[in-house]
Amino acid sequence: MPDSQALQGAATQTRHYDVDKLVLTPDDIDLSQSPLRGHIDPETYVLGAFNPGLLRLPNGNLLMMVRVAEALRQPIFDGHVHAIRWDDGRYVLDAWPLELADTADPRKFTLHGGGWKIMALTSLSWLLPVELTPDGLERVAIHYDKAVAPQNSLQCYGIEDARCSKVGDRWLMTTCSVSPERHCTTLYSSENGLDWTFEDIVLDHQNKDMLIFEGLINGEYWAQTRPLGDLYFAYPPGSEWRAGPSINLSTSKDGLYWKPYRNPGIRPHSGTVATARMGGGTPPTLTDDGWLALWHGVEPKEIVGIYRTYWSILDKDDPSQTVRTDHRPLLEANPDLTRPIDHLMYLRDVVFTTGIADGGDHYVVASGEADLACRITHIPKTLFI
Repeated sequence: MPDSQALQGAATQTRHYDVDKLVLTPDDIDLSQSPLRGHIDPETYVLGAFNPGLLRLPNGNLLMMVRVAEALRQPIFDGHVHAIRWDDGRYVLDAWPLELADTADPRKFTLHGGGWKIMALTSLSWLLPVELTPDGLERVAIHYDKAVAPQNSLQCYGIEDARCSKVGDRWLMTTCSVSPERHCTTLYSSENGLDWTFEDIVLDHQNKDMLIFEGLINGEYWAQTRPLGDLYFAYPPGSEWRAGPSINLSTSKDGLYWKPYRNPGIRPHSGTVATARMGGGTPPTLTDDGWLALWHGVEPKEIVGIYRTYWSILDKDDPSQTVRTDHRPLLEANPDLTRPIDHLMYLRDVVFTTGIADGGDHYVVASGEADLACRITHIPKTLFI
């Protein structure tokens, strides 16, 4: 069992990188070109432009698939709190009596009176392709005409947190689609990395952070998944593992129909609260030593917690086996980066890594910073040896 004091200490060691910057903030988004324009009257704003999927285009440039959370400037009016919803090709507002709602979190509100947790969102998310230079550090173009927006009822509260993988000659993008029907994982495909076709639901209710491996293993597709629930069974006393959300694995013959893998994937260690909650970050990419997976661990704090990024190398032939890992955070929230947009901040201590691309002697790593902006970091490959 790992030494608990060593694990706790490792969680506080901050790394610094020579290339680390915000490349997109809410002020860079032109909402006059939003899919919502012309549908609702109240003013909206960009609550966050964050959690970007990342891929390399055929022209060598990088492309971020950015989650744009478009929110009502004043969600509360006329004694009600309002949510934006897609409804059969148009966007509408739903009004809920204020006395039924808890509005402490600016991103959502919780409704009282049910036998379980029920919430609605003050924003609706859609995906915006943003093209970057090959090093990921400068914007080349924002492709508003290629935006990915809700198109059926299972996405009526929005599309969130794209993860992009190239398998063979095809790009695959998993997203989280949100609705009262289900909170599920949906799949898109592309032949060029820019024009996306909706395929279908691939994982059902509250199975988040699905990351398709960038390559086949013994002829099959593999993916990391993260099913959520309200009940977890305890590990035996003295176990090195903590019960709770963990990163599972699934396999598929075609990338559309998935079977859970019987062995567990990456689990939270009992010796540290830094991974009391965890989930996948970047699609696993193949190295000489195995599959490199970046993932997030969450330390409880206030409403949201402290999000950090960690890494593991997984066995080439059986990704349920960890070759090596590091309990020190790879990335943490960087207040120096967000200081120029401090007036927009509504969360602290959150970095959520969602994309990776090969940069030669380093990886170009894309993250959402503070649920607000897109961050690009160059991380030396020698760090993972």
